[in-house]
Amino acid sequence: MDTAVAKAAVLTEALPYIRDFHGSAVLVKLGGSVMESDANLDSLMDDIAFMRVVGMKVVIVHGGGKAISKALKESGHEPKFVEGLRVTDEATMEVVRHTLNNVVNPDIVRRLQKRGANARPIHGNWVFAARKIETPDRGYVGEVVSADTRAVCEMLDAGIIPVVTPIGTGVDDSHLYNVNADFAAAALAKALKVRKFALVSDVPGILKDPSDPGTLFSTLHLGDLSTLREEGVISGGMLPKVERTDAWRIRCFWKYSRVKAWERR
Repeated sequence: MDTAVAKAAVLTEALPYIRDFHGSAVLVKLGGSVMESDANLDSLMDDIAFMRVVGMKVVIVHGGGKAISKALKESGHEPKFVEGLRVTDEATMEVVRHTLNNVVNPDIVRRLQKRGANARPIHGNWVFAARKIETPDRGYVGEVVSADTRAVCEMLDAGIIPVVTPIGTGVDDSHLYNVNADFAAAALAKALKVRKFALVSDVPGILKDPSDPGTLFSTLHLGDLSTLREEGVISGGMLPKVERTDAWRIRCFWKYSRVKAWERR
């Protein structure tokens, strides 16, 4: 009885939010350790399936860094990173493509379909046009120059949840490019003009002291980002989450959630 009352209270509190966002496009970027735990990922899939049931148009863009690193090691390649982005030669690009398109993406789609959500895969090279990042040279690592939203919009209009991989097609050479999932998600969020843009990560956000969650920056001015990068406060995998934000001027909601937060829900 207490459980039923608690659930009813949550739904009552959420009702205005559900009504407000009915029919709105929401993009969710999945990454971090949340994708490495079945319990956490299943909890998140429950949330996303619920969002679709109450009428939100949900798009997912996912990473797969840990799965890719594991696959590389199993194939005899040592993963390398420069400024938070994976160095990607020809052999690494094939591992990236196979792991994202044939392992990580189908797993997310299956989990959503198991919950009654009509989810379908979209390989990112059908959506993202990319150009090689020249400096520093990381091989086949690209930045998104445009996003073709036609297939995504058709799926959304049909009540389907598109699950998109962060791979781009080179505008100069038609080669496949490894695109950071944060970059890809932000570019697609901008192109779709989504109502909300949520990044699910295993860290709460940008911390002044990475070892102290109490030093979380609740808000930041765009002008502060360069200073924080120079000071080393923003580094590693957090760099792609803030890079080019000023240039894109994306009007979206950035949500950083601890994995444990999903466990509590």
